[in-house]
Amino acid sequence: MPTIDEIEIADDPARWEALGFSVADGACQLAGVRVLLTGEQEGRKGVASWSLRGLERTSLDGLPTTISEAPPRPPALPHANGAVGIDHVVAISPFFERSVAALRDAGLDLRRIREEPTPAGAPRQAFFRLGREILELVAEPEDVVEQRGGPQRAAYFWGLAILVDDIDETVAAMAPHAKEPRAAVQPGRRISTLSRSAGLSFPLALMSRGEGAV
Repeated sequence: MPTIDEIEIADDPARWEALGFSVADGACQLAGVRVLLTGEQEGRKGVASWSLRGLERTSLDGLPTTISEAPPRPPALPHANGAVGIDHVVAISPFFERSVAALRDAGLDLRRIREEPTPAGAPRQAFFRLGREILELVAEPEDVVEQRGGPQRAAYFWGLAILVDDIDETVAAMAPHAKEPRAAVQPGRRISTLSRSAGLSFPLALMSRGEGAV
């Protein structure tokens, strides 16, 4: 099974430190994933790329990807804000079936496809297991596909959901930037999102723990 080694995020390390993440030498570790905080650059922000172990090919329908030969690293300790890992990485596709096929061809483990729309209007989602973490591939709504130039565009990274031990404590630790937790799509779980005041260049969510696996 492919697993995530590193994720590059074009974001300011100081903003992550201000939110209670442990950052050293421009990087922080969430469970076994090393997050490289490379700063905002012209034309690049948010989740910029990732490296995966056990991958058969790097053609993931446009998601910037390299193959890592590094061995899995021991999980890091929880951060001061209560973050213990990455729950899922979110990518968006203007051509859902094409992206799903490319990810499966590269060896990613498709667990299920959800055919119900999300509260944000995404019509379908596919979930790929990557060890501890999940890739959530979201179908871009049809009106957005047309507005942005059609389905020939590549898939792209959108955001992250961070797993936390106690979501109420983490929301309090990130006040006033974290919003009040609400019920997540996953039964028995809760989610909070960070507002623009946090200063991050991409959407970041906080997820409580849940039972079972995708």
